[in-house]
Order: sequence, then C-alpha cells, then structure tokens
Amino acid sequence: MTALSELLADVRACRRCAEHLPLGPRPVLQLHGSARILIAAQAPGRKVHASGIPFDDASGDRLRSWLGLPRELFYDAKRVAILPMGFCFPGTGASGDRPPRAECAPAWRTELLAHLRRLRLTLVIGRYAQAYHLPNAGASLTETVRAWAERGADTVALPHPSPRNNGWFKHNPWFERELVPVLRTRVAEALAERG
Repeated sequence: MTALSELLADVRACRRCAEHLPLGPRPVLQLHGSARILIAAQAPGRKVHASGIPFDDASGDRLRSWLGLPRELFYDAKRVAILPMGFCFPGTGASGDRPPRAECAPAWRTELLAHLRRLRLTLVIGRYAQAYHLPNAGASLTETVRAWAERGADTVALPHPSPRNNGWFKHNPWFERELVPVLRTRVAEALAERG
C-alpha cells in the first residue's frame, strides 16, 4: 500500500466523533494524488451518507452544472478531489444540516492536502471551507464569493449549491451571469494542463 492509500484507509475507518453522528460514521471523500482540481466543501448530506458518493444529490447536480463537468469526469478521482471539512453527515439542525464536526479537519486535512501536489484549481464551497482555506476573506459569504476577480486564478470561492440557497441565488444574479462562465473556463484549463 502507498502512504496515501494507507491514509485513506485510516480516514474511512475513523470513528472519532461517532457518538455525535445521528446516522453513525461514514466518511465520504474522493482523493487521488494526481487530482488537478480540489473541491473543498462542507460535509456530506443525508443522501450522500446513504450512497457514500460525494455530491450525489441536488447540490451535486447544480455544482456539476456550474463546473460544466459530466458525472464521469466529476467522479474521476485522478482529476477531481473532493475533500469536505467534515467527512460524515453531521445531522440536521433547525435550518439545514448541522456544521461539519470540528474534530475532522484538524485530524486529517493537512496530511490529506499534502498528497495533492498537482492541483491547479481549488474550489472553496461554503463558509466553513472558506474560513479554513481563505482565512482573510470577506466578512460575509457574499463578499467572499464576489471577490473572485481579485483572487488568484487558482482559487475560487463558491456558495453552497444546495437548493436551500435558492434565495441567495435569486438575490445575487451576478453569480451565474459573471462567475459561472469564468469558473467553467478555469475548470477546463485546469484539467487540460499537462505536467
């Protein structure tokens, strides 16, 4: 076994916060050392917990549409890594899913990210991932996403593609008009690059 495959086996066997997970632990992630794109997300939802496939829900449909990627390319771990802040479904709260468990990122994230040496593009989805990957970002999600043109071409902050955010998309039409076409271009370029 390689160091990465051993690490992934350890992650998938993780039970650190089992007592806090209403459906029990089921770490869901996708990672290979040759990935060109990293999707840094929040935590799996209930449907993803059931299937064990990242973004295997309406959020994933919207995200793949934004990226211009068909399912087979999106789920090619050698091209796209999907590394949420929390690997297990955290349960449902008053207004949606609970935040990612706080134990997960400190336990695994740095070591997993170290294996992604060929990244060309990081997509940072939602405020928990943005707090980790973009600690000096704007005060709000909208500010952080809206600053896409000021950030380098290798990192793009995105709102969560959940249908629960339909109100945000309605109030921020610039996102799909201005950012999504640029995002699709950057995704295509990252996947096309050699070396």
